[in-house]
Amino acid sequence: MSQSLIFYPLLMQVLLVLVLYIVLGIEKSKAYKRGDVDRVKAALHNDAWPDNVLKVSNNIRNQFETPVLFFVLSLVFFSLKSVDIWVLVLSGGYVLSRIVHSYIHVTSNYVPKRRGVFMLGCVILLVLVFLAAQRLMFA
Repeated sequence: MSQSLIFYPLLMQVLLVLVLYIVLGIEKSKAYKRGDVDRVKAALHNDAWPDNVLKVSNNIRNQFETPVLFFVLSLVFFSLKSVDIWVLVLSGGYVLSRIVHSYIHVTSNYVPKRRGVFMLGCVILLVLVFLAAQRLMFA
C-alpha cells in the first residue's frame, strides 16, 4: 500500500479549515452590510461580532486543537511506513467527525450532539495513538 495515501485525509482536514475561513469571510461581510458590527470594536474584540460569525470563528479555533494531534499521528504513520487500510479508515473517520462537528457548530450549535461527535473524534485519535505506539514498538 502506498504510504502517501495518509496525506489524503490530512489534506481533507486542511481543506475543511480553508472552507471555514471562506465561510467566515462571507459571514463577516454579511454582518458588515447589515450593520451588525461595530467596526472599531471588532478590530480588537471578537465578541463585537454577531453570533453567526462567532460560531464560525470559534469552530476555526477548534480546528487547531485536536486536529494538530491528527497531523502529528499522520506523520508518525508515514515515517514508520505503517499506513494500512485500518489507519486510512480511522483517519478518514476522524476527518469525517471533524466535518460533522463543524457543520453542527456553525449551524444549530446543539452542544450535546456536537460534544458526541467531538468525543467520537477523540476516541478515533486514541485508537490511532495506540496503533502508532504498537507499530513503533514492533518497528
